[in-house]
Amino acid sequence: MRGVHLAGLVLAAGLLGAGTLGASEGMLVYFGTYTNGPSKGIYVSRFDPATGTLGEPVLAAESVNPSWVAVHPSGRFLYAVNEVADFEGEKAGAASAFAIEADGRLRLLNQTSTRGTGPCYASLDRAGKHLLVANYGGGSVAVLPISADGRLGPSSAFVQHETVGAESPKPKRPHGHSIDLEPGGRFALVADLGLDRVYVYRLTPEGGLVPHDPPFAAIEPGSGPRHVAIHPSGRFVHVLNETAMTLDTFRFDAAKGTLEHRQKVSSLPEGVSVAQGFSGAEVLVHPSGRFVYASNRGHDTIAVFAVDPDQGTVKPVQHVAMAGKTPRGFGIDPKGGWLIAGNQRSDTVSVFRIDTKTGRLTDTGRSVAVGAPVSVAFLASPAAK
Repeated sequence: MRGVHLAGLVLAAGLLGAGTLGASEGMLVYFGTYTNGPSKGIYVSRFDPATGTLGEPVLAAESVNPSWVAVHPSGRFLYAVNEVADFEGEKAGAASAFAIEADGRLRLLNQTSTRGTGPCYASLDRAGKHLLVANYGGGSVAVLPISADGRLGPSSAFVQHETVGAESPKPKRPHGHSIDLEPGGRFALVADLGLDRVYVYRLTPEGGLVPHDPPFAAIEPGSGPRHVAIHPSGRFVHVLNETAMTLDTFRFDAAKGTLEHRQKVSSLPEGVSVAQGFSGAEVLVHPSGRFVYASNRGHDTIAVFAVDPDQGTVKPVQHVAMAGKTPRGFGIDPKGGWLIAGNQRSDTVSVFRIDTKTGRLTDTGRSVAVGAPVSVAFLASPAAK
């Protein structure tokens, strides 16, 4: 409804007091959630990387379906997409901008339309000048400019993906699921789950999106590319397919902006086939570039792969069972020693230790309650104001 905000500041006195976030030790971890259950918005915990201890989460800001959260490079702001179909009378979702307070709380700055329904993913450029958004329901992507005070402006670019084979019995309809910039910041890679394509766009300094030539790399039909993980070197791209539960590896030419397919492997253990209720969710590259991690919903595991440093191809290392159901989004701390995963249907978040030599995960047995966690974002510490 017009005039009704989808997010609000948590003002309860003492909410972030002793026994919750504590003082300034460690780092903060934010959780994006769905709010059709116990969750009320975005939650934050303090994490101690020396011990792997995750503090009790507290509500940082009320917000409707803030499914994906992303921290600004400056550490001063946090952005969330609100996964809704209507914003202020428009058939579109919303993006919310927050200021990060010294104690980790979030103060709403403003909101703007993503111009497509059901936004499910957001990322930022390294300079923190643009928020890039994927609209799953609308099958589109958009760029939202960020001002010096952290506020979001109206979109500087919007691209609507078109249905393929509209006249056929089974047309393929677009569902933009992620958008990420390669390390050089010139090209944005977009996974469209419905079209089985990874699109390539050139991001202009003004925040425009220009289709590249060739405009996309095709994925095997029916795979459902969901998320893209770009190697820190910028030379390789790993695409996790939701439906097929496979991992495609491409060599990326940063000068030409082209993708060359190199490998396809299953994200499930050998001998395990895709079953009803199974689907791939998240994929990340370890900060060292030596390992790739992927979450398997239904099978309820996280797959670990070793990366060949020359070819970018991967080999299975481990499949770790989750203590909860439906592992979705997860995050790796900046130094690569810990992985924190959300179990969407168990309303919990679990902590795993990473062996930085082998990539293997060890379940610490530590978990905290967060309603329907969807995404995880680390912040070393709030920036000085």
